[in-house]
Amino acid sequence: MFLTLILFFSSAGAIYLACEYFVNGIEWFGRRLNLGATAVGSVLAAFGTALPESAVTFMSVVFGTTPDQKDIGVGAAMGGPLVLATLGYAVVGLALLFHRRRLERDTHHIHADHVRLSRDQVAFLAVFVVKVGLGLVAFAIKPWLGILFLAAYAIYVWREIQESDTAPKEEEIEPLKIRPSELEPSLKWAGLQVTLALIVISAASHVFVGQLESIGTNLQWPPHLVALLLSPVATELPEMMNALIWIRQGKERLALANISGAMMIQATIPSALGIFFTPWLFDGPLMAAGVLTTLAIVFLWQLFRRGAVDSRVLVAVSALYGVFALLIAFYFPR
Repeated sequence: MFLTLILFFSSAGAIYLACEYFVNGIEWFGRRLNLGATAVGSVLAAFGTALPESAVTFMSVVFGTTPDQKDIGVGAAMGGPLVLATLGYAVVGLALLFHRRRLERDTHHIHADHVRLSRDQVAFLAVFVVKVGLGLVAFAIKPWLGILFLAAYAIYVWREIQESDTAPKEEEIEPLKIRPSELEPSLKWAGLQVTLALIVISAASHVFVGQLESIGTNLQWPPHLVALLLSPVATELPEMMNALIWIRQGKERLALANISGAMMIQATIPSALGIFFTPWLFDGPLMAAGVLTTLAIVFLWQLFRRGAVDSRVLVAVSALYGVFALLIAFYFPR
């Protein structure tokens, strides 16, 4: 147990440190490609940090030989959006509260493009409702519908790149960490730093998930409790680490764009893989995750469409994840 705890905290620290390099590198990478900062957060950063959990889904649904192994991939495709829609946004709210004085904020209002964020919630909700609806029915051509989810993500990426912009604060980028003496590092150096950071994030995330499962076993928690509650939190840890780093720098627009972009990936790419290679039929816990994610998104949409979001209210959305934890622990025992 002692070794497990050491590996647990060491891997968490490694993820945070690697995310520092990733965030720094991806900002320079986006600048070299002439992308606006919002696209850097919602497309480049989101796609990069979503790779580990997408790989988990891919390996489970494509190469899994038993129904239980394939269920892991489907669970990841449903658990990820729930974590991001609840705990992800709550982390943003908590970080803003913690850094409020340092950022010299007079109010608790977040600085963000509320119109863009409210539109992102609507786009995600439209895709997510179809995704959940397909989990309730069985028919012959269902696997082919996975193509629609890939197309939806392609449209989202195109729109984000076309409409991206950069705020004055986001123009300020720290020197590239692996080339600190260069004022304008090249695309290849930025790409190298991003690649190396992603390798560390992926490896450390794998260790972190393993130690989390080991802790659950040592504490005699039911396996389904670990699989449905803790593993999704672990796989979404890089997005939350990115949010902490960007908010510390006063760039909550990038933090929020990263989370909304990661949510769109989770709603499309892992879902497409699950629909391609599994029956994609939901049981009680997966439906509970779907319903609570939908409620969280409707709540966030109402917040952002009003144009003034209090960071303390963002923290409140985490209560829906608490509801899910109670349902899994007591209503859906195995």
